Amino acid sequence: MKKIIYLFILFFSLLNSSIFAQNNSMILKLAYGDVEIELYPEKAPNHVKRFKELAASGKYDGVVFHRVIDGFMAQTGDVKFGNSNSPNFNLSLAGTGGSDLPNLKAEFTDIAHIRGTLSAARSSDPDSANSQFFICFDSAPHLDRQYSVCG
Repeated sequence: MKKIIYLFILFFSLLNSSIFAQNNSMILKLAYGDVEIELYPEKAPNHVKRFKELAASGKYDGVVFHRVIDGFMAQTGDVKFGNSNSPNFNLSLAGTGGSDLPNLKAEFTDIAHIRGTLSAARSSDPDSANSQFFICFDSAPHLDRQYSVCG
């Protein structure tokens, strides 16, 4: 039940959301305030470039957090099915889509997945990251060197 409550809170907080990426920071504008994330272009240059490109083109505007696991992470970035401003919006499919851009090759780093870490979401294929990302709520060492940390 907690997961459903968190999902709805994040869903409704993002209905009027947008993401701006300037220099090496990313600002998620949520209904309840801004979240600033430092980006690491020296660690994951292609992932950072992708986030900036999608943010600059407005692709992340209105995209919901479709997966929230209490004590673990919140995932968003499905610009195909997770954009509440799009005619393609479908909450049951959110998390299965990405952008029209090609997938990115993995850029695994030595940065630990701790509270606040921004990391690229992907399928079981390490080279399948596209537009989705997640933010860790707590340490998740089992993800270290398995996902591309970019902020």
